Amino acid sequence: MVEKFLSGLTAEQFLRRHWQKKPLLAPQALPEYGNLLNRSALFRLAMRDDVQSRLIVRERSRWQVAHGPFTRDDFAGLPKTGWTLLVQGVDQVLPAAKKLLLEFCFIPYARLDDVMVSYAPPGGGVGPHFDSYDVFLLQLAGTRRWRVSSQRDLSLVENAPLKILRRFRPQREWLLHPGDMLYLPPRFAHDGVAVDDCLTCSIGFRAPSTQELGVRFLEFLQDRLALEGIYSDPGLRPQKHPSQIGPAMVEQMRRVMARIDWNERDIAQFAGQYLTEPKPHVVFDPPRRPLARRSFALRAARHGLRLALKTQMLCHGRQIFINGECCKPNAATGRLLLQLADQRFLPPHTDANTESSHWLYQWYRAGYIELGCNRF
Repeated sequence: MVEKFLSGLTAEQFLRRHWQKKPLLAPQALPEYGNLLNRSALFRLAMRDDVQSRLIVRERSRWQVAHGPFTRDDFAGLPKTGWTLLVQGVDQVLPAAKKLLLEFCFIPYARLDDVMVSYAPPGGGVGPHFDSYDVFLLQLAGTRRWRVSSQRDLSLVENAPLKILRRFRPQREWLLHPGDMLYLPPRFAHDGVAVDDCLTCSIGFRAPSTQELGVRFLEFLQDRLALEGIYSDPGLRPQKHPSQIGPAMVEQMRRVMARIDWNERDIAQFAGQYLTEPKPHVVFDPPRRPLARRSFALRAARHGLRLALKTQMLCHGRQIFINGECCKPNAATGRLLLQLADQRFLPPHTDANTESSHWLYQWYRAGYIELGCNRF
């Protein structure tokens, strides 16, 4: 029940009153995640080359940003105060972080992005800034002071390595202790500073720009274009200035472009593939010694299946999308795969027909799904 971490609000009430409208402070929202990971574990993640991490150091009014993977020597030379380590996509490598992300499944999976965890000693932070997406800020350990503002002036400091607000005018202030959580809508100015050694968890949501959507959709269309014919001009006449592009040529090109068409089905397929496409740094781990198809089916029936932590799986009508790929199963298979997409696992003794067994085995070989139905 989401009421336990939304200050008594139901999902409907939260979405109506706060989502993309105003902040919500939720004391003791999710205290059970206090042991999600500790400082040492976060540092070890930041040393991995399959995890994105940043180290931000502030010296008076100057900011320095370094990108991981890091080494122990990188951490050994840090000052006692005034820096922050940020690790992205913790949910893709830590089952407990995936479980935390799915606490927010009252928001569609298509909008969930990732779990970022930060560590900061006293005085550490990333400066006053704003995000273009919704965010829940969960305090895991220590204390952090958050100052927030609904200011309209979102101009940034020029030539800074971070997007730092030039003029931050805080309107409200809260101290967050372990288990406390703060929700902030997009473009809401905020500044979080560590009071003592603290770990903070950021649950972020996808909010692609309309420019990105347009560009990516055109890229999607270019692989599906099949325009016949070639440019021709049998009625060509001499022109005074050969360097000019004549109006007849422009008109003929306009008619070609007008033949480029798309429909709702194209947009739905684009959405599914785009929203499940893995981020560039994500690499899947296929089984080193994959089982034969029959052995896999027997093990799956006995032990169940689960999606790999890195897998994104969405549905639209009869279409199933997984990690940027699309399949269009029959009705019975579609119902089974919808169950897998919603729950992220299939329990033992799940009846799988020939078609669903085909897809599940292919995804197992690709590292998209794993044997065993323990969800996390």
